[in-house]
Amino acid sequence: MCRSCGAIVGGGEATCSSCGAATTAGTPRPAVSRPESERGSRSSGSSDLYDNETIRFARAIFTRPVTFTFVFLAANIFIYLLMYLSGGAQGEVLVAYGAKLNSKIAEGGEWWRLVTPIFLHVQLPGLGPLHLLANMYGLWQLGPYVERLYGSARFVVFWVAAGVAGSAASFLTVRPDLQTNVFGRFLFRSFDAPTAGASGALFGLVGVLLVFGIKFRHELPAGFRRAFGFGMLPMVFINILIGYFGRGLVDNAGHMGGLAAGVLLALFVAYRRPGQPARVAYTWHAVQFAALALVVVSFGEVARRFDAPAPSLENAQRGTASPALEGFIEAYNFGQKAFVSAVNEPNAAVADEAVAKIERAPRLDEESHQLIEELKSLLAGAGLYARLDDNGRDETSGRARKQKLLADFAAWEERADKWARTEGKKYNLVLDAPAPPATDAPDAGGGGEAPPPGGPAAK
Repeated sequence: MCRSCGAIVGGGEATCSSCGAATTAGTPRPAVSRPESERGSRSSGSSDLYDNETIRFARAIFTRPVTFTFVFLAANIFIYLLMYLSGGAQGEVLVAYGAKLNSKIAEGGEWWRLVTPIFLHVQLPGLGPLHLLANMYGLWQLGPYVERLYGSARFVVFWVAAGVAGSAASFLTVRPDLQTNVFGRFLFRSFDAPTAGASGALFGLVGVLLVFGIKFRHELPAGFRRAFGFGMLPMVFINILIGYFGRGLVDNAGHMGGLAAGVLLALFVAYRRPGQPARVAYTWHAVQFAALALVVVSFGEVARRFDAPAPSLENAQRGTASPALEGFIEAYNFGQKAFVSAVNEPNAAVADEAVAKIERAPRLDEESHQLIEELKSLLAGAGLYARLDDNGRDETSGRARKQKLLADFAAWEERADKWARTEGKKYNLVLDAPAPPATDAPDAGGGGEAPPPGGPAAK
């Protein structure tokens, strides 16, 4: 051990690699001093060119605590387990736990859905907790660097602010009318669906480290300059490429919103340099407390409105027994039965109930979204037909309206069955027995009877 600075010195070393002081094995020699362009390099056979500055910097940084990295890791895993015990992190369970859903935010005023998704993850069909594992691995890798460089207070603010920015960007980019070119198809989404994940916050950490390495490049050791700053660009480009090929499943706007927030925050925030006292300004403590309070209040709102099954082993078994997005299947099949009831009885209330259920259902892909939106439109027409009383619907117009509804429904069923037999295989869907053809016998409203529908079920 060096008598001058206390650093550990290898056996037989003549000088301390940290301060340059002599050890008992040799005589005093000054620390190596080199121009910035030469720092971090080694000459073959020379032991004097170790980057002492990098070692000192790393020792000063890596001894700092990473408390909130572990807190956020534990919180994400804990909430995922709760969702698993409620039946699975998908569909209505995901919405009940606070997933971002534009209709809930814009029409219901549920602003907290911009905050809670930072701590939620989706159970992917056939892939289980892969979404959670990927994001938590990213937090495990990036979180300690940011928290040690900037301190816990700033780290908490970065995480929450970048996550909220990602949710806000996702909210603003549900714009099917802007999917007109490559950029539009990458950034904008064609439909509103429950979204969740810590990816926006993680991209915020990437943005912080990107700016950190560039902003402070003149005072950083060479090893840190290579790791951060422009060294983060390959990670950004790879994730953008993954997002492009995974568009529809990946919320690219959320990622870019988080990245932009991280970049902006790091432009104006200084890091805690080696040897700098651990004191943090009261302002940062206040902002940290406000960020944590925002998270607690948001989940408090979720708890007040919670309408999913309570976490239990029984509900967990129910969820894992049918991993093919039960919410979608239920809405899909209920919508068909509701159409039959609305047209044949007629019954407007069941059509309205089916429309509400469809609006809460998860979306599997673009084609399934179009199909279920068409079904919602058919249900709206069936509900309007059912609301017409005898004074507002004569026999001729009633028969014509009903025949048109039945013809549209039959055409829709053809497309829906084709999707279930082809694309539906990705989600372990199989079709029940096909529906019998409609009869031509007239009823009180005119037109044939709507056939009882078949529908998909999970294997």
